[in-house]
Amino acid sequence: MEDIKTQLAQDIAEIEWEVLIPHAQRDAIIIVDSGLSLLDVAVAIAKDDRMSVQHWISEALITKPSQQQLSDWNGQPEQKFTAVIVQPFVLICPI
Repeated sequence: MEDIKTQLAQDIAEIEWEVLIPHAQRDAIIIVDSGLSLLDVAVAIAKDDRMSVQHWISEALITKPSQQQLSDWNGQPEQKFTAVIVQPFVLICPI
């Protein structure tokens, strides 16, 4: 399982909202609270760690973007995020 963590760590990148729009259009964006490690959340989702994921959802630490957030980001396509893909999702953390 360490391979998953290593691979995901290498896949984390800083990207602009403009690149994420197609993923938002297919409802695949998950926002990770800045208090969490993007890598830890990605690994938990990749490993299907339902206990951790459900806890984060219940605490609103991982969420889907609101319509207001989508509207704001669409108006600022240069807004940067740290992101990683865990199929079929794209996990993001605003910078």
